[in-house]
Amino acid sequence: MLINIGPQHPATHGVLRLVLELDGETVVRCIPHIGYLHCGFEKIGEYRQYNQIIPWTDREDYLNSPGNNIAFALGAERLFGVEITERCKVLRVIALELSRIISHLVWVGTTCIDIGAFTPFLWAFQERENIYNLLEGWVGARLTTSMSRVGGMAADIPDGWLDGLKGFLHTFPKTIAEVDKMVTRHGIWVGRTIGLGVMTPEEALNYGLSGPMARASGVAWDTRRDFPYLDYETYDFDVPIGVNGDVYDRFLVRMEEMRQSVRILEQAVQRLPDGPVNVDDPRVILPPKHKATSEIESMIHHFKIVMEGPRPPVGEVYLPVESPKGEKGYYFVSDGTAKPVRWRIRPPSFVNLSAIPKMVEGHLLSDVIAINASIDIVMGEIDR
Repeated sequence: MLINIGPQHPATHGVLRLVLELDGETVVRCIPHIGYLHCGFEKIGEYRQYNQIIPWTDREDYLNSPGNNIAFALGAERLFGVEITERCKVLRVIALELSRIISHLVWVGTTCIDIGAFTPFLWAFQERENIYNLLEGWVGARLTTSMSRVGGMAADIPDGWLDGLKGFLHTFPKTIAEVDKMVTRHGIWVGRTIGLGVMTPEEALNYGLSGPMARASGVAWDTRRDFPYLDYETYDFDVPIGVNGDVYDRFLVRMEEMRQSVRILEQAVQRLPDGPVNVDDPRVILPPKHKATSEIESMIHHFKIVMEGPRPPVGEVYLPVESPKGEKGYYFVSDGTAKPVRWRIRPPSFVNLSAIPKMVEGHLLSDVIAINASIDIVMGEIDR
């Protein structure tokens, strides 16, 4: 018997269609169908200047907009040969770890609903709202932030913003502890997650899995530690590793990652230096507003940057970062003009989803929902 789950189904977490071949209630074969949300981001990027592409990155994994913005800027800066300021590095780490917590909170809340627990969803989304309030106070946007620029950030943090972040870091661990207390050892949760969707370390590597999906299978790889950027090698944090590679271990890994993000954020708050957030490089950064409105040279410079765009040297660059869902990478090809010849996205959701036929095979139909949820996909990133 063949049945369809999706593309309009709340448990698919987006417009994903799963065609399941069943023997009774046991899944014999699974065929995922994607493409319902295709937007052509990569092709559009070939007709945009580098900074003009940043708003499009918001709409890939829209639960990790700051992470996408910053990953894109890091790749473009490597292409341009730009070294950002120390303050910018720390602010980007703060944005990245807040975004990681947002993504994991949404995952924990929605997965709990899929399996039958409603209260953790409310707790998770309240904390998510608190982080969105912080982002709104920083850049004026909540979901699609467009917060980075090649060579810096769209805005520095306002006065008093760190006090709000410190307040969040004080209360958030208590919420995680409550979710842990309610869910982790609950009989229904344990019964619906342990032993489901198992991926061995070898299988995880063969499928190209990354992020919590790979680490839950025992693959000890985290780009922040093993291919560091933004001085992550100077932060003290642990990389949680699973043992069994099942849905339960993926939950445990993501819970611990949120705790480790709090550790990183506390260190970032302590080390945030004074100074400018943007580089003093006229190739990529606009002049200050007061100069652009009072000096003819600065006005011309502003006009050329906005209308013509910064021009990187000829070359190719690939830069990966550790997004909440895995290795997010951007590949650029430049011919020396203001627009990339090719802009390629390496979306972790797409690669991780490729393993779902293997993970659901032999399980019951009711288990497909939990296994699919454990991958933590966003269709905007998959379809692009």
